[in-house]
Amino acid sequence: MRPDRLEIHSYYFPFGTKSVPYTQIKGLQRIEIKGVWSGKWRIWGTGNPRYWANLDTNRPKKKVGFVVDLGRNVSPIVTPDMPDEFESVLRDRADLGAGNARQMKGPFI
Repeated sequence: MRPDRLEIHSYYFPFGTKSVPYTQIKGLQRIEIKGVWSGKWRIWGTGNPRYWANLDTNRPKKKVGFVVDLGRNVSPIVTPDMPDEFESVLRDRADLGAGNARQMKGPFI
């Protein structure tokens, strides 16, 4: 993360970065990634057109992800290596309180 924006690497095909100023982030929702329907084995993209997950070949080993609410039809999903630290820093830099994202319904990814 940069001081002024969140950069989501390997978001666009083939390896483009999505750059989001912290001022555009409306909310952050922590999600559990477990089981087949959660997208645990999906390393890029989504089965749900309202969300998009960046390329993460280690996602099958991870248990936590985040929906970054940008107030648009499609919200990015990220699975950082250090989820607690990521959440703390992003909430601080984007001036977010706890539990302020739209609730996600259906399969995660």
